[in-house]
Amino acid sequence: MRVATVISEEVRQADTAFFGHPRGLGWLSSTEVWERFSYYGMQALLVLYLTHRLLLPGHVEHVAGFGPFRAALESVYGPMTPQALGSVIFGLYAGLVWMTPILGGLLADRVTGRTVAILTGGSLMTLGHFLMAFEQSFLVALTCLLVGVGCFKGNLASQVGSLYRPGDPRAASAFQIYYLGIQIAVVVTPLVCGTLGEVYGWHWGFGAAGVGMVIGMAIYLSGRRWLPPEAPVRTAAAGPRERFTTGDVRRVAVLVALLPVLALLQVGSFQVANAYVIWGEANLQLTVLGMRIPVTWLQSLDALGSGGGIVLSLIFWRWWAARRVEPDEISKVAFGGVLVALSPLVLAGASLAAAGGHRASLLWAVLFEAVLNIAWANVGPVALGLYARSAPKAAASTMIGVFYLHIFLANMMVGWLGGLLEKMSGVNFWLLHVAIAGTAAAVLIVLRGPLSRLFAPKAVE
Repeated sequence: MRVATVISEEVRQADTAFFGHPRGLGWLSSTEVWERFSYYGMQALLVLYLTHRLLLPGHVEHVAGFGPFRAALESVYGPMTPQALGSVIFGLYAGLVWMTPILGGLLADRVTGRTVAILTGGSLMTLGHFLMAFEQSFLVALTCLLVGVGCFKGNLASQVGSLYRPGDPRAASAFQIYYLGIQIAVVVTPLVCGTLGEVYGWHWGFGAAGVGMVIGMAIYLSGRRWLPPEAPVRTAAAGPRERFTTGDVRRVAVLVALLPVLALLQVGSFQVANAYVIWGEANLQLTVLGMRIPVTWLQSLDALGSGGGIVLSLIFWRWWAARRVEPDEISKVAFGGVLVALSPLVLAGASLAAAGGHRASLLWAVLFEAVLNIAWANVGPVALGLYARSAPKAAASTMIGVFYLHIFLANMMVGWLGGLLEKMSGVNFWLLHVAIAGTAAAVLIVLRGPLSRLFAPKAVE
């Protein structure tokens, strides 16, 4: 039975049916599309749901366990208004959701294997989305989602890397293709879940996110035979684990040290789902052709820009490589970091335009997204590829989880910074983001040479 349903390794490696890549990349990308649909569907609504409904009197009292939870947060941040509290909760969730993949990677590497971890995570995420339909179970729903993403996301990404043998040139573009599929989901998600939530009721939007997760699980199971074979779980009974070499230890140490730099670089990007939504609702002209568009549609614009940024980046670097030596990952991330630092300047300009009492044109948002997403295409996917390529084989899933730690750090900062929007002018708020990203970009530029020699020695010979 197993022989009839599993594709041999020879057939899998020779497979180029998915745009020159293995079919497994198509199945994994499609699974991730729907998982991201569910995740961003919930995220698109979260801060609005918190500030416009759940944290208001008459509703917040219904949430099981919320009193102690709020007291714990205010012991750290001090007393908070509903807007500030909603921003902190968003940042805490959006941060922890990128921290739990470390535990999910350890679970898969040492106990369950990737497939069981992915299926467990998908089931918990589905449950969490549907529990969001009830105010009482809000904290339970967030817990299910956090644990579910931890089991699911890093292990799915590590399966992408396992599709390719060492030295396979197709691996260089695999993660950008993988991310391009994600952006398709993120474009559609606010239009579907955001519109359902804002127009018809919050719980309709959360329910649609749950349905998306069910579809993703079905796709993953349908394409299982085209995915990499499950690596044996290493236990004490199975013999000693593969040891790290001195080079492995050095690379891992530097990759961990880079996490705070990447976190500072990404703060502006992740503010798009938090303070940017609140700021945009108050400062942007959201009436188009006589119809007011939901503010969550700004996130569709962001996702559309992200997909376009990846396509333009792929085209540009292919053009560049035909004429010059293509830069290594660190150089690309540093280049993207400079653009990330410049993008909030656009929002500072929009804040000035709206300072006189007139709402700023949506063209400001379009320009902001254009700069930010060309930048992000050279930061997010490229950095993930660097960590996946440089990770020791004995801890591949765990190191993907380690990579996601920088997103945890960034979102924790995003949550805190979002609370400052009530205390600072829009101009100063976005200039602060320029300074944060600019500092990180400067660090990468200064260290580019040594880092390139460590991770891509041939590129600097």
